[in-house]
Amino acid sequence: MKNRKNTSGKKIKMAWDDRIFSIITAAIILFLTIACLVPFLYLLAVSLSGPTPVMRGEVFLIPKDFTTEVYRNIVENGTMISAMERTILLTIVSTAVSMVFTILCAYPLSVPGLRGKKVIVVFIMFTMYFSGGMIPSYLVIHKLGLIDSYLSLILPCAISTYNMIVLRSFFTSIPASLKESALIDGAGDLTILTKIVLPLSKPSLATIALFYAVGRWNSLQDALLYINDPAKAVLQVRLKQMIQNADAIKELMMEGATSATSLMPTQSVRAGALMFSMVPILIIYPFLQKYFVKGTMIGSVKG
Repeated sequence: MKNRKNTSGKKIKMAWDDRIFSIITAAIILFLTIACLVPFLYLLAVSLSGPTPVMRGEVFLIPKDFTTEVYRNIVENGTMISAMERTILLTIVSTAVSMVFTILCAYPLSVPGLRGKKVIVVFIMFTMYFSGGMIPSYLVIHKLGLIDSYLSLILPCAISTYNMIVLRSFFTSIPASLKESALIDGAGDLTILTKIVLPLSKPSLATIALFYAVGRWNSLQDALLYINDPAKAVLQVRLKQMIQNADAIKELMMEGATSATSLMPTQSVRAGALMFSMVPILIIYPFLQKYFVKGTMIGSVKG
């Protein structure tokens, strides 16, 4: 381990217990990193390997008999592409709606002197621990005529109590002097929110938006309950069908496929479909990572 340096640039020798703690911490982080990477690399290797090594179980982390046949057929077939397009649009709209609702709920609760704040917070917190359940929720969606409508996937999860509380904590941590000076200058609550609070809350907003987007992207249960039209099936439903139903896999590979592609094992198709579904999140996450690291600490200082 390298020795630390003080402000003057001189090296300060680390104590033995500090070195042991650093080594243990680095080992734990390395172990967790490997544990996260191995499944990802395994799926990638299987999806890029030829049928013979996959069926023999010879593929682990490095592709054998390299081929992109699985991805080529996923793109040419169009079923997964159309499902991904619908899911991306749904995720964008759902995240935008959730962020608007969350901001409009969190900001008033962060303002000092709001009448009835404690009662409102109790009602909101109640929904965090108790819910109507699957059957009552389905009956409500059915009575509202939202079956086979994407609104059934947006409105019920439009706001998360946990995310709202976290965002409210960040809003509360913003110095009150900034808001007071704006009030003196004649600014209203909407101006304060849009010109002062939101620009200062970029890390928290990016983190909450990422939570909403990943939650919507991975959500499967509500899509199975409320969407019956196959033409409106989201990507997660298609993945479930491909993983659990061999006929769906065969259909995907045989529609317009050559005789060579029909020999691809179902394990390769499943791995390719899973990797294909990860692409949007893998593209978006690096741009939000700098905000995510700081935003994950929201609420741990002030609640």
